[in-house]
Amino acid sequence: MIHHPHSYNNEDFPPLVMALGYFDGVHLGHKKVMNTALEIAREKGIKSAVMTFDPHPSVVLGHKHKHLQYITPLKEKVKQIEEIGIDYVFVVRFTSAFASLSPQEFIDQYVIGLNVKHVVAGFDYSYGKLGEGKMETMPFHSRDLFSQTTVEKLVNEFGEKVSSTLIREKINTGKVEQIPSLLGRWYTTAGTVIHGDKRGRKIGFPTANIEFNDDFLVPLKGVYAVRLHVNNTWHDGVCNIGFKPTFKNPDEYSMSIEVHILDFDRSIYGEEVLVEWHKRIRDEMKFSGIDQLIEQIAKDKETAKEYFAKDLF
Repeated sequence: MIHHPHSYNNEDFPPLVMALGYFDGVHLGHKKVMNTALEIAREKGIKSAVMTFDPHPSVVLGHKHKHLQYITPLKEKVKQIEEIGIDYVFVVRFTSAFASLSPQEFIDQYVIGLNVKHVVAGFDYSYGKLGEGKMETMPFHSRDLFSQTTVEKLVNEFGEKVSSTLIREKINTGKVEQIPSLLGRWYTTAGTVIHGDKRGRKIGFPTANIEFNDDFLVPLKGVYAVRLHVNNTWHDGVCNIGFKPTFKNPDEYSMSIEVHILDFDRSIYGEEVLVEWHKRIRDEMKFSGIDQLIEQIAKDKETAKEYFAKDLF
């Protein structure tokens, strides 16, 4: 983590090709930017780098978001970036002092000052106070000490512009099956299995109650076909996100995330798990009695089994 003002100079790093951006999600558009940086670095025979920021600028600059959920919280974002093969990942702590840098100060201190010889960024990247610096102004601010490449917008097979905003919208509306065309993979969240009220076990459908790690964005409440990764193995399952309205008054309880793993009967309390979100099956419903609930869960299991029996992305 780099804190502003930093004390590095350009002798601390080898010559770099740097991709700049916030990169929430590390989606296909972000990967296009990073892979372009990788290619140019290889052509020039120098190292590749990514600079990203934490927390999201809106947390510091906006008045709405004191706490934000992410497609990829910082730890997951860095992991995804490293898997692409980037040599250096710079995470700059985003503060009001950092945000007040003029475009020229940002370039002098965080690009030229870190020995960057070439910058790659998306067409809509902005930098400096109030985002006044744009890709069009970067040649002026570069002082002729580095060159730059602008990556144009990426459109998926459905004609949608690939963006973190659109992916967030898909997650918030439960359209998780549409996310791979934007993210390049299924939306996945990490968490820990915690003790619940064990009501599922009593009615014949034991569930793993999951508490998300970090600040992952939670899909719209409802029932989903998911895959759960635990102890190095993926399992098919059905997940309920919501307030369990058959048993509880939703005004009095926080949201729960429970996965019934198909054909699985081991205890996994305390285990770290990944949940891969495939398809929203239905809304959360309130049933008049336990028998109706059991009947519906059995139907949900069959729906999930049929879904996973098909060829997937």
